[in-house]
Amino acid sequence: MERYIVIIAGSKSDNDLVSLAVELLKKHDIPHKVYFISSHRNLDKLIKTVKKETEMGAGVFIAVAGLAAHLSGVIAACTNLPVIGVPKDAGSLGGIDALFSMVQMPKGVPVATMGIGKHGLYNSIIYALEILSLCSNKWQEKLVEVKNEFNK
Repeated sequence: MERYIVIIAGSKSDNDLVSLAVELLKKHDIPHKVYFISSHRNLDKLIKTVKKETEMGAGVFIAVAGLAAHLSGVIAACTNLPVIGVPKDAGSLGGIDALFSMVQMPKGVPVATMGIGKHGLYNSIIYALEILSLCSNKWQEKLVEVKNEFNK
């Protein structure tokens, strides 16, 4: 089964950040899927999507959210796959509230949390590739490609 990265963002307003990830993933032919689903406004759809993608072969979930950022915790509660949270630099606190929400998950609901904004997003992709590279040389090659791009 071919593993892939799933990016879930809390709303379409997160597309400015998500589009950077999609551009990088497409550039390196990295299989991925993207969803915009609010954990507050459409919880049932989010849970069904996470469970479906887990069963279909997702390898890692990346959750992009601003403000309260409960999204990553909900995803982590619905799958045994790795979840990486990326706080968006939004709202009056510039993403600090989202960062705090992501790093304060309760015991048993792990979320690896990156820095706020664009750099956190790029690091989430690298981290996802590091996780996937444990299972396949193909992913190791993609990891090297992406890291080389950032080290130029």
